[in-house]
Amino acid sequence: MTEAPNKAEQILRVAERMARQGGYNGFSYRDIAKEVGIKAASVHYHFPSKEALGAALGRRYTERFLAGLGDPEDAEVSSSALLERYIGAFRRALVDEGQMCLCGLLGAEVAELPRPVAAEARHFFEKNIGWLSVVFARAPGERSPEQVRAAALQVIATLEGAMILARSLDDPQVFDAVTQGL
Repeated sequence: MTEAPNKAEQILRVAERMARQGGYNGFSYRDIAKEVGIKAASVHYHFPSKEALGAALGRRYTERFLAGLGDPEDAEVSSSALLERYIGAFRRALVDEGQMCLCGLLGAEVAELPRPVAAEARHFFEKNIGWLSVVFARAPGERSPEQVRAAALQVIATLEGAMILARSLDDPQVFDAVTQGL
């Protein structure tokens, strides 16, 4: 691997951690450069603008998040196990990593974000709604497409809200209390 992609990856890792703690405005090129051990101009070399970096963060986060969930149509895994996997991804982020969902934070700021960054946040939610819709469509019982979508929206809203509440109250157990019924 060449040094350039390695530095770009380091920049993305540091920027993601900072953004997941403080949102889009929770980091600067100077902050990232200091932590990576490079000059701010080097961050600009890989990501010419904060908008470009923010969009790259959103894309990367979405791809990694969905890859970690696996195929929602995998016949070897039950729909309930897939839903547990989904909830577990949010719980691990909050409890084990002390991080918020990147796109949840970006979604809260969407009105103030540059368009490409806002588009990536929306893309995350659209892809997650799609993934969960497949899972709910596979679950026992008959549901209309509208009911499947509503269930997906409810799960996402519950998980994002549970993260915010647990973080606000500085009590990770709040996440479990809120999500227990899912």
